[in-house]
Amino acid sequence: MASNYDALSARLREAGDYIAANPLDTATRSLRAVADHSGLAPATFTRLSKALGYENFEELREGMRRRLERRQASFAARADALQGASDGGSADLIRRTREASLTNIDRLTDEIDTAKFDTIADHLHAARRVVLLGGLGSTAIAEYAAYMGNFLGDNWMPAGRMGASVGAALSDLDRRDALIVFTKPPFANTSIRAAEFARARGVYVLVVTDTHTCPALRHASARVVVPTESPNFFSSYVATMFFVETLMAMIAQRAGPTATERIADVETANRALGEVIGL
Repeated sequence: MASNYDALSARLREAGDYIAANPLDTATRSLRAVADHSGLAPATFTRLSKALGYENFEELREGMRRRLERRQASFAARADALQGASDGGSADLIRRTREASLTNIDRLTDEIDTAKFDTIADHLHAARRVVLLGGLGSTAIAEYAAYMGNFLGDNWMPAGRMGASVGAALSDLDRRDALIVFTKPPFANTSIRAAEFARARGVYVLVVTDTHTCPALRHASARVVVPTESPNFFSSYVATMFFVETLMAMIAQRAGPTATERIADVETANRALGEVIGL
């Protein structure tokens, strides 16, 4: 698009600017959805696709998706690169990891404004039930979020824990409920299907991922794309943890005295059962 930009008409440039600024919509949504969101006619995106050498918009969209997917190096390749960059020693690795983590948090806070945080927190606070799902590397973050949420109320629960059926956790959900899906490459197929299943039932679906090519995004009511850059062979979860902890704090603010009483009761029960020592 960059090499053909000067040859495009004003309207096609407008469509091209939208695609460049909104890779999420372009990579995961239909032509009609992209057109509706951009305020441009579907035919404009079709003409742009042909002007750029594609047969149609679907071919352009698939080309963009493949291009974004190629940016995701395999864990093995990243491990090999990590081992090849060992000249700086441990001190250099610590520095680069710290810088990457801080940059990820800064990028997240720059891209997600307060209004979006508030809207997500409002939906989750008002939900009858909140189910959390994460597969593979995202399992721990889903369980951690469920652990924090359970202090606020008994309506927060992880799906598929310890081999339990994910279907059982989702079967009774409807538009009064919410599902939070954490999924990052390589995507857990169950997480993608769960998002689709829940959305079809009117459930509020929050998808937290790290790439615009995530298949679950097309089923999301709300979406958060979290930066995960890291010198490590595995994607960083630092910014994801920042998002989860900030979101839970916002929900706790909305919960009021009832949640405070429940937290106190949970702490009392933990001490009575000898599960904790100290505070």
